[in-house]
Amino acid sequence: MLKIYTKTGDKGQTSLYDGTRISKHDIRVESYGTLDELNASIGLARQYCDSDILREQLFHIQRILFNVAGELATPDADQFPEPVSEADTRQLEQIIDQALETMDREGASHFIIPGSNLFSAALHVSRTVCRRAERRILALSDEAPVRPELIKYVNRLSDALYAIARASETELRIVTFKK
Repeated sequence: MLKIYTKTGDKGQTSLYDGTRISKHDIRVESYGTLDELNASIGLARQYCDSDILREQLFHIQRILFNVAGELATPDADQFPEPVSEADTRQLEQIIDQALETMDREGASHFIIPGSNLFSAALHVSRTVCRRAERRILALSDEAPVRPELIKYVNRLSDALYAIARASETELRIVTFKK
């Protein structure tokens, strides 16, 4: 019988990729744990998407997030077999460019109330989780080496999620401020 509980985390520790035990509230665990949350959030958003192309792009992003998290869970990043690459970041830039080409330009330089449909709303949640993940990763980088390409990927991912969400809005409700 398969069991998912090991009881090894009952005292507040977890294992990294290399077997090292660390506290579950360590910034490294916070970093890749937030990426896990992001991955689940993107999976939810994907269920509301009616575009086969976007669904496939989001699925690919979810797969790459396993590499990002795995690299963060490996104190010696050179030991992780599938590091995030410049090509992965370039793919995100292509997604951003494609989304911007299809975006309704009305109010493009304004803040909008996000979430005029289920897909855009779910992606905006993913975008905010991604930005939190980036902040956690940057905090980790203050304490331990984190490859710049990994940081760049997560930064670009928040831009990609925003661009897709913004292009997917069905109604733009522009935020105006009183003068």
